[in-house]
Amino acid sequence: MKTPEWLKPALYGAAGGAVALAVIGFSWGGWVTGSSAQRMAQDRSKADVVAVLSLICVDQSKRDPQLTERLAELKAASTYSRGDLVVKAGWATMPGGTVADAQVAKACATQLAS
Repeated sequence: MKTPEWLKPALYGAAGGAVALAVIGFSWGGWVTGSSAQRMAQDRSKADVVAVLSLICVDQSKRDPQLTERLAELKAASTYSRGDLVVKAGWATMPGGTVADAQVAKACATQLAS
């Protein structure tokens, strides 16, 4: 079977265009795979939940009778140990729960220390 002379360059151009389209789409076009999109959605939803729960933590701290002493201790502590102080105070334990979340405690400590 004889192929037309123009077919070979056209096939090379189509293959090169497909590769260039994929490279440009994934690097600059914002394309992502399904697993990447799912991971990004999970990360975003966890961050949103932590942000909302940290507001509850701050509210619980305002009801603590030892608030001024604990805030002074929190502000004097190093940044990495502030979350532990919030957990120890019981502010990061949500109503109805028994265990404090470390990420909520860190976000709460950041808000309280500022």
